[in-house]
Amino acid sequence: MRRYIRALMLCMVFAVFSGLYVYSKLFYSDAPVGGNGPKRSFIPPRVAGASRGAVDKTGPQNTHWYNRYIMRQRGQLEAGGGGIQSRPEPPMHLAVVACGERLEETLTMIKSAVLFSIKRLCLHIFAEDQLHTSFMEALESWPGFIRSRFNYTVYSISFPSDNAAEWKKLFKPCASQRLFLPLILKDIDSIVYVDSDILFLQPVDQLWAFLSRFNSSQLAAMAPEHEEPRIAWYSRFARHPFYGTAGINSGVMLMNMTKMRNTFFKNDMTSVGLRWEELLMPLLQKYKLNITWGDQDLLNIIFHHNPEMLLEFPCQWNYRPDHCIYGSNCASAEEDGVYIMHGNRGVYHDHKQPAFRAVYEAIRKYSFGADPVTSLLDPLEEELLKTTHTYCGKSHALFTKKLAHSLANANRKAPRGR
Repeated sequence: MRRYIRALMLCMVFAVFSGLYVYSKLFYSDAPVGGNGPKRSFIPPRVAGASRGAVDKTGPQNTHWYNRYIMRQRGQLEAGGGGIQSRPEPPMHLAVVACGERLEETLTMIKSAVLFSIKRLCLHIFAEDQLHTSFMEALESWPGFIRSRFNYTVYSISFPSDNAAEWKKLFKPCASQRLFLPLILKDIDSIVYVDSDILFLQPVDQLWAFLSRFNSSQLAAMAPEHEEPRIAWYSRFARHPFYGTAGINSGVMLMNMTKMRNTFFKNDMTSVGLRWEELLMPLLQKYKLNITWGDQDLLNIIFHHNPEMLLEFPCQWNYRPDHCIYGSNCASAEEDGVYIMHGNRGVYHDHKQPAFRAVYEAIRKYSFGADPVTSLLDPLEEELLKTTHTYCGKSHALFTKKLAHSLANANRKAPRGR
């Protein structure tokens, strides 16, 4: 009998403690039992701003050859206030490479990009170490309402250690750095690469929108090297395979780098496809005695064998002196104006193409906050009228057609009272 009584008492004690345990779990539960109330959880406070020189998580994260970089960021401040904040729209990523005497030219390109763009920009500036401080000081000196439109990171130039010297001297100093962007910026999905001698005459947003036009195979977009194959450089002089009938120009290149990293590329060196990082060095070794324009030629070879992977955008997105030097031959620019100007062959800095130089100087001299029409567009139109003795000068209306519209929008964004 006593055994039964002891067993009963043990059961009762166990039942009491079990009830207390269940009650305590219900009392401290994150949500009412059977209810749909809000779940409570600990949310760490969001930092209002990043410390100067904070590490950018989009940068290289491993210790391979591309881990040597220096970074500087601006524009990390978020809107204050309580309550739940909506997730900010992802920025557009823009990359440029600057070596030698390219500081001012690159800053002018960045100025044109920031001035007109609508969405936030994330700039990736690859430069020789001696240029880093100058870039930082220049960008930090821009007014706050401009700095709030972008952040930036300055990287050291870096190539695979086994062949660094060979890559660096290919065509122009550091130009081939663009080939390695998918391997350096591993955490970034897509990016616009431009040469330092590019000027945006309308928002970067319109170029970025081409990403949404990529089909399942396409992973990059570039403009043709020329519109007329009979007088195009590649069709007349190239000693290697090239894309299409006239080749492509890599001065403006839109890349889905996730696709580029994950794709196997057909080639003429092996019967199996090669990944991007496996393809570059063998390609250079095979064709280095036959290429003239360095990394651009390598890109032409790659997309010659993989044409389905390239989206070709019109020449107005990469308008060069070749499009007007012997008369206008860019139909899309004739219709809608020039969207992106490419002052290759140093035309911003000599007097061979004064119309191109006039556009460059107008943007370079413009002061942020000044009226863009009276301080930029009107003086530019006056200078362009002095260039009509050249073929490109005769087409000067194409240079300001889209620019005038972009400046009108920029004027609406500018703060008043400055």
